Amino acid sequence: MLYFVGAGPGAVDLITMRGHKLLTEADKVIYAGSLVNPELLNYCKEGCEKLNSAHMTLEEVIEEVKKSELENKMTVRLHTGDSSIYGAIREQIDMLKSLNINFEVVPGVSSFCGAAASIGAEYTLPNVSQSVIITRMEGRTPVPERESIRSFAAHKATMVLFLSSGLTEELSKELIAGGYEPETPVAVVYKATWPDEKIFKCTISTLPSVMKENNINKTALILVGYFLGDEYERSELYNPTFTHEFRKGIE
Repeated sequence: MLYFVGAGPGAVDLITMRGHKLLTEADKVIYAGSLVNPELLNYCKEGCEKLNSAHMTLEEVIEEVKKSELENKMTVRLHTGDSSIYGAIREQIDMLKSLNINFEVVPGVSSFCGAAASIGAEYTLPNVSQSVIITRMEGRTPVPERESIRSFAAHKATMVLFLSSGLTEELSKELIAGGYEPETPVAVVYKATWPDEKIFKCTISTLPSVMKENNINKTALILVGYFLGDEYERSELYNPTFTHEFRKGIE
């Protein structure tokens, strides 16, 4: 059996209880290199085989899983954050299905959730933004034209950018060209929830210089939007005049 486990954003105590249990029981753990906090491996039992997938191809990962299956051993594939976001699990799942190897996906806390917690922010604020766009800049991995930063920027919704820290010159231009004002607030969260986490506040126009000055070019999330500002409307849910299923509002 193979379990895909989301390791959480970085802090060792932000893995789920289910994920922690599986780590303690695993015979083999194939973990996502520098993206996963190595202290999580301390949860593994004595004798557990630990492999860093940063040095492996997809085929090599699957070969290790096959070996475990032949030996009736349980494997954990430990991914950073939640494996459903830029986790490259679909290709693994398809190969496992072709080999009739059973698997289960265990969700984790994504780094975009960890980043919001670190800065004390809410992505969805009444009359500011009710949508969150999770995306990335085009780099060596292409992005469909219909999902370009410029096209998404036209919505002026909250945007969370993964895998874009080394491309902020172009990112800034595309965000502004798409519709965001140059003074739109930005928060950069480097290694969210890790012990060496760093947070930088800036605007879209100053983003490239802030990244350069602080030598941030990887392992950071870029959060964009006016949810980082000070103006918003109060939620109706807790408004004393608002009636809903569980409470009658004051007239």
